[in-house]
Amino acid sequence: MRYFISIGSNVGDRGHHLAQARRLLSRSGIKIIRQSSVYETEPVDYPDQPWFYNQVLEIESPHQPVVLLNLLKDIEQRMKRQPTFDKGPRIIDLDILLAEKTVIQTQKLVIPHPRMSFRNFVMIPLAEIAPDFVHPIFHQTIAVLAGLTGDTSLVRKIEPAEQPSIN
Repeated sequence: MRYFISIGSNVGDRGHHLAQARRLLSRSGIKIIRQSSVYETEPVDYPDQPWFYNQVLEIESPHQPVVLLNLLKDIEQRMKRQPTFDKGPRIIDLDILLAEKTVIQTQKLVIPHPRMSFRNFVMIPLAEIAPDFVHPIFHQTIAVLAGLTGDTSLVRKIEPAEQPSIN
């Protein structure tokens, strides 16, 4: 199944943490199809913390969404993510944004991610790699939705995308 996931870090060597998360995903049998540029982004919900590095990946995984979620949480633990407070600083954050056209609403998992369309730090990198993807609930393209976030937080491209080699 194809997914879009977001990765972010605002503790320590942010770029290294994103690269480490990509490596751990690949070592876990996840194929990275495309990746956005890395963006430095202003914190949204709790502004009194360091700025984030964020990126969106399009991946291919044999796992169903709940199994993938468990894998992402395992990677966060392996990278020593420490619980702080909701929306607080974190060494790594991995979230499922979309799973093809799948819609899931359970206690443990909601897909599409319920706040993604309100967040520049998600929508700008997602629009970079999937502008024509149609959101399965809003029935609009990611490019259109990226212009409608209402989010005024700053998002700066700091590193162009390196696309994974496809063998």
